[in-house]
Amino acid sequence: MHMSGKGGAQTSRTSAPAKALAMIRTAMIERKINQAELADAADCHEKTIQNLMAGKSVRQQTLFDVCMVLGLDYEKVRATWAGEIPGSVAVTGEHAVAVVGSDQTSPTPAGMGGEIAPVYMGAYTRAGVDQFIGTYLTVRPHFSDPTRLMAYRTDISWDPGWPSLIFEERDRADAGYAHRGRVYIPASAAYIHLVSLTKGAMRMVIISQPDREGVMRGIMTTQHKSGAMLVPVACPIVYAAKPEILRNALGEIGPNHPHLGEYHGLLRETVAQGYARMLTVATTPLK
Repeated sequence: MHMSGKGGAQTSRTSAPAKALAMIRTAMIERKINQAELADAADCHEKTIQNLMAGKSVRQQTLFDVCMVLGLDYEKVRATWAGEIPGSVAVTGEHAVAVVGSDQTSPTPAGMGGEIAPVYMGAYTRAGVDQFIGTYLTVRPHFSDPTRLMAYRTDISWDPGWPSLIFEERDRADAGYAHRGRVYIPASAAYIHLVSLTKGAMRMVIISQPDREGVMRGIMTTQHKSGAMLVPVACPIVYAAKPEILRNALGEIGPNHPHLGEYHGLLRETVAQGYARMLTVATTPLK
């Protein structure tokens, strides 16, 4: 039935969040998780989850965290809530829409047809960054166990709603900590920056341009939970372009894992070849 006028628009707006909430409720039932448990896993107040399930406005970061916990496609859920086509609106970033279900809209795309990133991101063009778009096997050290590594998938794509490259981590063993953010590319620089903001905390990955084999290497700076505290941590990290990544190649890579030697070699090369320089303080003061 075709609806026109203010009443029709309101009906459309209210039905869209209901469809998104149905996706969330279904995932909660499948995972046998209640609202209190979801709030704990998503690191937010239970009242926030209650507001979300009631169809009230919440921050996009909250919706993203909920989707990560439930294993849902964030962009699909967000777009369904807003009644939009997935990928049509900017995601987490400095000027992204801050609230789901509000009247705020994404900014006017920069450049011609949304093909040029903002100046503060490097003013790179869509045509000039094809080499970055794709799926990457991502490998870094395990923060708690030096005998293990972490391997997961990172997708890099173009966001036409807020012209720039975006990255999204998937298939992480610790899915609740998956990051999603934007790619900054300084002019004439050998390194690019993957930046994400999560509840006021910034994480940055500085990696090299892809080599002939599609491998990018560099360093990650973030925070790690040590006991009851979050402490700063830095480590080498590798992104290797892989059109297809098998599930058994991801997760926590322990001593008996068949890919441990390969992944460990990638990280060793990253430090040995100078892509990530890990500095330490001398045991005695210099004279």
